[in-house]
Amino acid sequence: MTIDQFNFAGKKAIVRVDFNVPLNEEGKITDDTRIRGALPTLKKILADGGSLIIMSHMGKPKGKVNAKYSLSQIVDAVSAALGVPVQFAPDCAKASEQAAALKPGEVLLLENLRFYPEEEGKPVGIEKDDPAYEEAKKEMKARQKEFAKTLASYADCYVNDAFGTAHRKHASTAVIADYFDADHKMLGYLMEKEVQAVDNVLSNIKRPFTAIMGGSKVSTKIGIIENLMDKVDNLILCGGMTYTFAKALGGKIGMSICEDDKLDLALDIIAKAKAKGVNLVLGTDCVAADAFSNDAHTMICPANDVPDGWEGLDAGPETRKAFAEAIKGAKTILWNGPAGVFEFDNFTAGSRAIAEAIAEATANGAFSLIGGGDSVACINKFGMADKVSYISTGGGALLEAIEGKVLPGIAAIKGE
Repeated sequence: MTIDQFNFAGKKAIVRVDFNVPLNEEGKITDDTRIRGALPTLKKILADGGSLIIMSHMGKPKGKVNAKYSLSQIVDAVSAALGVPVQFAPDCAKASEQAAALKPGEVLLLENLRFYPEEEGKPVGIEKDDPAYEEAKKEMKARQKEFAKTLASYADCYVNDAFGTAHRKHASTAVIADYFDADHKMLGYLMEKEVQAVDNVLSNIKRPFTAIMGGSKVSTKIGIIENLMDKVDNLILCGGMTYTFAKALGGKIGMSICEDDKLDLALDIIAKAKAKGVNLVLGTDCVAADAFSNDAHTMICPANDVPDGWEGLDAGPETRKAFAEAIKGAKTILWNGPAGVFEFDNFTAGSRAIAEAIAEATANGAFSLIGGGDSVACINKFGMADKVSYISTGGGALLEAIEGKVLPGIAAIKGE
C-alpha cells in the first residue's frame, strides 16, 4: 500500500517521524528541517479527514525519563508547522484514552519513545559477556513486542516516515508493523523519496558515477567503500582518512589524524581500485595547521610530507582541483563526509570546492545525493541546499542502504 492510494478519512493513523531536532539551552529548536520534512505526510492524513498520532524519539535517554529530551518542548513548533493545535501525551505507553478520543483533524504527539528501554529492545544494566545476557535479551524482545502492540492499538493504520531510524529494528520503526496487515501499513512521502534517491544512486546509475567519501576514519566507511568499488567510476577519499592512506604509502604526516591499525586496509583499497579500474582520487596536498584551532598558523604542504608538530586540517589547492575535475563530468554523484574540519571557517575550502563542483554538475544534469550529517551541514553552511538533487535526512540509514544492507524499517512495510 502506498500513502497516495490510502484514504485516511475517519481513520486514526500512527506515524513514526524523526523529530530528533537540535535544541538550544532554552529548549528552542535550532534547525527544524526534520519537522518540515515530515509535513507532506502529516498534512495528507489531516486533509483526508484522518486523525494523527505522532511518535518520535529524541536524543539518547537510555530508557529513562529525562526532561532534557522531552518532546513536550516541541509541541508549539509542531502545532505552528501543521497549523492545528497539537495535544500531548506525557507517557507514550499510556495514551490509549487520549488516542481513542481523537476526532478527525486532531493531532496527538506522544512523549519520547526512548524513555522506555523496550523501544530499542536492548537489555539494560547487563553486559554482553554476562552469562545471563542471552536470557535478558530474550525477555527484552518479548517486552518490546508488547510495547509495539500497545502503540499499534492506538490506531487503524501505521505510517513510517522516519528514514533516519530505518536501519534500527526498534519497536516503533519495525516491530509495530507486525500488528498491521499489508493494506494498513505504508511508507510516508519522505521515506518514499529517500528510498527512490538511494535507488537512483545504486540501481539507476547514469555514468560517470563519482562518490566522495570523507570523514576521519577509514574503518567506519570500509563497508560502503567496498560496495561502491563495484559501482563507481571515480572514488574520492578525503578528510581525515587522507593521512591514513598517506602514511600507508610511506608518507610523513606530522600530527595528522591516522588509524595506524588500518594501514594494510588502506593499501588493500588502493589495490582493489586498481584491479577494478576505479579512478581513486586521494589528496596530494593539504592545508596544515600547528594546532587544532580556527586561529592556528597554516601552511600548504604535500599530504605525504607534513612537518612534525603540524596536522592536515583541509584539502590543499591542487587536491581541490583534482576533486572538482572528478566531480564536474559526473552524471551520478554521492557525497558523504567533509574534506576538512569545516566547522572552522578557515578550513572550509576543500568542502566548499566539492560543494561547488557538485552544484555545477547538477546544473548540467547530474543526479546528486548528499547524505550524512556533516555533508548536509556543509551544504547548508554554504547556502547551496537548493543546488543539489537530493539531501538525505538519514545518516546511518543512508550509509547502510548504500552498503547494500536491508533496512528493517523498510523491510517491515514491504514484507522483504
